[in-house]
Amino acid sequence: MQTIGLIGGMSWESSAEYYRLLNQRVESRLGGLSSARTAMVSVDFAEVTALQEEERWDEVAEILAAAGRSVEQAGADFLMLCTTTFHRVAEQVADAVQIPLLHLGDVVAEAATEHRIDTVALIGTTFAMSRRFFTDRIASHGLKVVVPEEQEHPEINRIIYDELVHGHVTDASRRTVVKLIERLWEGGAGGVILGCTELELLVGQSDVEVPVFPCTTLHVEAALDRALG
Repeated sequence: MQTIGLIGGMSWESSAEYYRLLNQRVESRLGGLSSARTAMVSVDFAEVTALQEEERWDEVAEILAAAGRSVEQAGADFLMLCTTTFHRVAEQVADAVQIPLLHLGDVVAEAATEHRIDTVALIGTTFAMSRRFFTDRIASHGLKVVVPEEQEHPEINRIIYDELVHGHVTDASRRTVVKLIERLWEGGAGGVILGCTELELLVGQSDVEVPVFPCTTLHVEAALDRALG
């Protein structure tokens, strides 16, 4: 089994979900007392978020690149960013290490392609929905990517940052996101990407009819395919 390198802390809820899923899925695949070989460096979410809000991306890249090098030195065979939003600097992080980076955008796009879907919607942080770094990566696989209307972004962002990153999951917010997903489906999306780890704590395939692509779960499965392959 290869050692999976993780850059976490964005948020700690996201990192905990990655760690939980990696180990549960290894146990499911291998049985017995099997657990995932991992090396993680966790950054300060408050620090990198403040830099993000000030568009100081070179400094964000330096912090995450340093984390990546530490993970590499700890023996990781490949690297994952436990976040969607901070894939904004994925290329800089990849350039800073000698091990491969498993890009979340590629993983999600491959899953949608396997379902023979040509149009997908992305729900995530305002930053991820309003910038092109993640949607363009998915679109490079031949998919059309749509996002919710701009006026809907603040409420999604509030649910993520004011509730989910603190571990607060409410029925009211679940209903809000489910209704949004249904509107995106009615608008022509063949599937919906849950483009933020914390959203997977709130909604899942059992809540909606439209195919849902949970980024973290897909990322974890792809990592285990590589680590165990």
